[in-house]
Amino acid sequence: MSAAFDHLKGLLEKQKTLSKEDIDQAIKAHGELSADELTWIESEKHRLEREGQETVTMEQYLAALKVLDTVEEGSDEFKKADALVQKYESGT
Repeated sequence: MSAAFDHLKGLLEKQKTLSKEDIDQAIKAHGELSADELTWIESEKHRLEREGQETVTMEQYLAALKVLDTVEEGSDEFKKADALVQKYESGT
């Protein structure tokens, strides 16, 4: 593994994310990454981002649907429930 890869891997473990600038600086300071190394860094970065996101359970989704049916559209409660429904239905 390259020095840039080792540096970025350590930075990713520490920060749980990497910016494009982080990657560019590491490449400038430590040399190029191989295609496999860059693929691993990007996939690990994506995995950590997904793990950090809150997931909506089926129970939360069903409860939010009930709220949408019972409260006034445009209210804060409606907006929160709608956001949960949208998040669940989008799969994110």
